[in-house]
Amino acid sequence: MSDWCTDVLIHIDEDLDDANIHDIERDVSMIDGVYSACVHEKARHLLVVDYDPAIVATMNLLNPVQTRGLHGELVGL
Repeated sequence: MSDWCTDVLIHIDEDLDDANIHDIERDVSMIDGVYSACVHEKARHLLVVDYDPAIVATMNLLNPVQTRGLHGELVGL
């Protein structure tokens, strides 16, 4: 593990219920190199992910969104 941490915002295009949002948070947070993944309660389509870019490629953070057939974009790169 490196000493460097950064974050990225994932914009999820679809409207999701609580169960699906929490499933995505959990799945993203379980990716090796991810420290946390949290959906903003007032902007439920935005997921903030804190991660180590030396361990996980940014594009891989979208996998849990895309494997559900959802659409998302990385914001702030």
